[in-house]
Amino acid sequence: MSPTRPRCCAMKSSVKKNRPPIKTFGGDKFNAIAALNFFAEAGLLKRVKRSGWWVAGIENPETVAEHCFRCAVIGFYLAHCEKADPFKVVTMTLFNDIHEARINDLHKMGHYYIDFREAEKKAFADQIADLEGQVKGVLQAMRRDYEEQLSRESIIARDADILECLVQAKEYSDNGYPVARTFFKRAPDYLKTKTARKLWKQAGSWDSHAWWQNVVKFER
Repeated sequence: MSPTRPRCCAMKSSVKKNRPPIKTFGGDKFNAIAALNFFAEAGLLKRVKRSGWWVAGIENPETVAEHCFRCAVIGFYLAHCEKADPFKVVTMTLFNDIHEARINDLHKMGHYYIDFREAEKKAFADQIADLEGQVKGVLQAMRRDYEEQLSRESIIARDADILECLVQAKEYSDNGYPVARTFFKRAPDYLKTKTARKLWKQAGSWDSHAWWQNVVKFER
């Protein structure tokens, strides 16, 4: 007769039910669900509109994601011309507005009444709270650098942001929204790099449609 097996005692799990599963990746603890959630949140920026243009009569302005993409392109160019680290600049431009996935884009009139800077900081901190440690640390350092505007890269990234807005305003103006030119009055004064100021000076007489007119081919 086989010995009686001891009854197993039921033990309460110490794992919180709502906590996403931790996966092992590359020898480190890697929260896959947190990373996927972060990617999904970034994707929301493809639907968040840049609200500042509404006051200029533009009903369907570009999204935050579209703005960030061209910021990165401009930042990459400026960084090379200014002899700075282009990849650091591109990273700053890509993540600069990611908090708007949670708190939306607020035009400058709204900033007059609301301390939006503090809301941005809180939203960003919550967004990256559960990310893998190294990734979180890099993003925190990048954010501080950009906010303090002390490094060459942070200054260039901010110039890329401003210059992208100016280029967008020129395009809207060329497309029949003359009120967008109001942005030309003050924003250029905030450009700090020589390259950005030079580009904007040239943009005054630039036709934003010229590039595609030169490559259109007609045949009979």
